[in-house]
Amino acid sequence: MRAAQKSDASTITKSTAQIIRENFFTLFNFLNFGIALLLFAVHAYSNMLFIGIVILNIMIGTVQALKAKRLVDQLSILNKPVIHILENGSEKDIPLEDVKKGDQMLLRSGDQICSDAVITKGCIEVNEALLTGESDAVLKNAGQELYSGSFVMSGRALATVTHTGDENYATQLVSQVKRQKQLHSELLDSMKKVTHFTSFLILPLGIALFAEAILLRSASADSAVVQSAAALLGMLPKGLVLLISVSLAAGVIRLSKKQILVQNIYALETLAHVDTICLDKTGTLTDGKLHVSGLYPMSGFSREEIGRLLGTYLKFSEDQNATSSALSSTFSFRNPIETCSGTIPFSSARKWGSVSFEGGGSVFVGAPDVLFGVIPEEMKAELETGHRLLGAAYLEQEWNDRGTLPDNLIPICCITLEDNIRPSARETLQFFQKEGVCVKIISGDYGETVSRLAKRAGLSKWQDVIDLSALPEPIDYDMICTAYSIFARVTPKQKEALVRALKRQGHCVAMTGDGVNDLLALREADCSIAVADGSSASRQLAQIVLMNSDFSALPDVVMEGRRVIHNVTRTSGVFFIKTIYSVLVSLLCLIANIPFPFIPIQITLVDACVEAFPSFLTMLEADTRPVAGKFLATAFRNAAPFGLSITAVILFTSLFSPFAEAQQQTVMYLLLILISMAAVMKSCQPFTLFRGLICAAMAIGIATALLLFPGLLELTSLTAPMTRFILLTGVCILLLLWLLMSQKHKKQSTCGNQHYAQC
Repeated sequence: MRAAQKSDASTITKSTAQIIRENFFTLFNFLNFGIALLLFAVHAYSNMLFIGIVILNIMIGTVQALKAKRLVDQLSILNKPVIHILENGSEKDIPLEDVKKGDQMLLRSGDQICSDAVITKGCIEVNEALLTGESDAVLKNAGQELYSGSFVMSGRALATVTHTGDENYATQLVSQVKRQKQLHSELLDSMKKVTHFTSFLILPLGIALFAEAILLRSASADSAVVQSAAALLGMLPKGLVLLISVSLAAGVIRLSKKQILVQNIYALETLAHVDTICLDKTGTLTDGKLHVSGLYPMSGFSREEIGRLLGTYLKFSEDQNATSSALSSTFSFRNPIETCSGTIPFSSARKWGSVSFEGGGSVFVGAPDVLFGVIPEEMKAELETGHRLLGAAYLEQEWNDRGTLPDNLIPICCITLEDNIRPSARETLQFFQKEGVCVKIISGDYGETVSRLAKRAGLSKWQDVIDLSALPEPIDYDMICTAYSIFARVTPKQKEALVRALKRQGHCVAMTGDGVNDLLALREADCSIAVADGSSASRQLAQIVLMNSDFSALPDVVMEGRRVIHNVTRTSGVFFIKTIYSVLVSLLCLIANIPFPFIPIQITLVDACVEAFPSFLTMLEADTRPVAGKFLATAFRNAAPFGLSITAVILFTSLFSPFAEAQQQTVMYLLLILISMAAVMKSCQPFTLFRGLICAAMAIGIATALLLFPGLLELTSLTAPMTRFILLTGVCILLLLWLLMSQKHKKQSTCGNQHYAQC
């Protein structure tokens, strides 16, 4: 029995300890608990209720993250690379963590080499791009070393494992590549900016407010701490941090239930901004399977001779791909040549492979234009129908030069193959086109073949095709990316160049792929998507894996990203209102030598009823419009009118209201609640029944709290003059806000119409 080894592989998710640590030990929590300790020290226990919300936030965030981890880990088990080994004369598959020194690995085209090894038998071409940066295939023969992190491009070999676990970095290579290419997260970067800004202000402002209260107003230490704490608490948009993490985790959970594995949680945010998606034809538009639709003999070869020569090629060839499977399942080859002197595996870069016989003679199989120089005229009609062409040629001598083709090849035949288009391809392409996501198809096939397949699949721009093999170097990738939708005869390096060109033009690019030839482009794309039945290399590198290999799941992925970013952006403005007015009012209080008008318990009520309650209930709403604008700029632009209005109301009330200090604070607090609720209602537009009910529940909840706990909230009873002042000031400020918002909306609509007309 094979003894199980302890896994050194780092999982794609964080450990439970990491999740708990990252949810508990944050700068936001440190600041909140620090303020709570100060309040505890002065026995202001009722004003410490906000810490309950902080603890609840921590628990919700932790539980949601652990739930997402559990579901993702369940899917990732299916996505782990499986190692094929030869043990006691029989082949078996084992998990990576069970590989040990001396194991005999069987390596085939598309396999990831997960441990250092030495070839003992066979010959393969290896892509070492992730190690050396060079995408050219490297030939490896018996006796040569293989390095973990490489990928088998073609051929078949048996290799002895020399290093495992900590002795090599195979188990960590893909994650290292992802770390080298940092995934940009606008949400994460924005919250870091806000955190740094507020943490920079909190300490000096807190000290200044406390010192001013003690030294200039002769306030008690208890009162100074409570007033200063309220100002500092308002600067922390603590609910927004939780909202972002929970929204992303919820998106990961929803997708996992649809058999979609998200290997980086912030990939969801990237998907929200995707405006261009590049599809590899095989495995996405088609299901990756082929069937032979015709055989066309050439140079006088009979079908029996063709069957014998192709049967020999298939017997000795190490190719294991859709083409060889289609040939093997379609033709019954008899009497193959029994002896073989050498093979050259098929390579997507070379576009041909060969088998040589002892005593002379070689059979070549590959692209007709490569083998014959030109595509036979009678076969061009087949290309126009969308069929793929495969050529076979004969050489009357042995051939072992992998770098070049001989000049005296004799054409044997042309074979037509047909791809099976996925049933959902047409519907999915129409969906992307409707949603404004530009679809580009990148393929190594002939232009006419890809174009006709795209037409059958429903791509509107199926005629905008270009053959990259016909273009002279250097290729103007920026020009062709704009002018064409289908790119044919593309090499792996050219796929990467096309993705780079699209990114240079300002596009947010998603790339789908299933093979080793897609690796460079997948790594370059803003968001990489692989299918589960593709190569293990592409699955390990991609940020998103479609576990059921269903192309129709792509809209779910893109729309989930949009849902998350829209809901976070829509509600984030409400959280930043408090940050804006807390900073401005604190500065006004310092200048005017007056106390901050609110206490922590009052801020906590607004946090719970006005900010958190509506935001988290509307978090799961479906909003899948294309994303425009920057998150932080949009959030502050939405928050600024309300934050400035609250500041203006507080200043106006302080200067012109004829009330005592306690009455002034009550008036200010009620106006704060009124304007904050107006901001929530603005964020809920356009209203639906669900949003209307949430707003009504918010209003009822906060009104109930005001009526039941006026003493706890330190509010005075309303008098007729106070009521009139609140109503008059509230109506004026809300009318002013409505006018400002109307003008802003009108301006945005005009700009949008102009942009639409230009498009």
